[in-house]
Amino acid sequence: MRVGLLGLGRIGAFHAVTLAGLADELVVSDVDRGRAEEVAARLPASVGDPFDADAVVIATPTSTHAEALERACELGVPAFCEKPAAATAEETLRVAETVERTGAVVHIGFQRRFDTGYLTARAALRSGELGVLHRVHLVTADPAPPPAGYIRLSGGIFRDCHIHDFDILRWVTGREVDTVYATGANRGGEFFAEAGDVDTSAAILTMDDGTLATLQGSRYNGAGYDVRMELAGTRGAWAAGLGGRTPLRSAEGFTPDGDPWPDFQARFERAYVAELTAFLEAARGERESPCTVRDALAALYGAEAADLSRRTDRPVRVVEVTK
Repeated sequence: MRVGLLGLGRIGAFHAVTLAGLADELVVSDVDRGRAEEVAARLPASVGDPFDADAVVIATPTSTHAEALERACELGVPAFCEKPAAATAEETLRVAETVERTGAVVHIGFQRRFDTGYLTARAALRSGELGVLHRVHLVTADPAPPPAGYIRLSGGIFRDCHIHDFDILRWVTGREVDTVYATGANRGGEFFAEAGDVDTSAAILTMDDGTLATLQGSRYNGAGYDVRMELAGTRGAWAAGLGGRTPLRSAEGFTPDGDPWPDFQARFERAYVAELTAFLEAARGERESPCTVRDALAALYGAEAADLSRRTDRPVRVVEVTK
């Protein structure tokens, strides 16, 4: 396959290495042509039009996602796009309608769906091994915050960071979030408050079947990168993301046996490879898209409800923010 890659920032350059090993031919592009040439020189890749390919991977800033996805749809080129599918719910809905009108193959990047821990926990829950699910706990904590310039354009911690939690919650449980009650605090740099954002987050989520979920996040988790999901049912309790490199120590003496995860790329390296492999399979017509724009829209609605709840200090039903 000839695969195009649009955008060579941190995640794009990371994907380039993976795609160089998966594609027969890799074509890269970036607004900074020098960066594109530098990446291509390190890999078996060339610089060119990423849409002139059998499939395209979009790793550009969020504000460009909708336009790039719609272009791919109109050209009939299967597209993978890093989350979110678009900057707003309105744009995401428009992209979903374009996908449905054109019949295009589109895969939105929620890599946790391809992580072994989450896959195993989902299977255990669906098989009945956990019994009836009663509660879920989710954690997403970065060891250090992104730059202030990124925060200003990120859409806030719930849209930028916790959208992964909203997606994996509905994917693992098979249920939808009904109501969100969220809050946040600023315990670090002033640039979060200046951007109308928070660096510490918490929320209570009520699912459509009454299951309760709690959500916590931080941009200042100095121990390391920590992403976990706990599932507790009437017959058992499981955790995804709890292992030898989880940056968490027990007061009773248990100590992780490996270095803490430094960042999301190291933590989900295998999942990213599995995710892009699945996309190329979908592009070849060997499977359905494993994560559609409609899936991305559902996760975004949860994040929108959480942000509205935090700003208005009240519970928000997800239906309030749907279009």
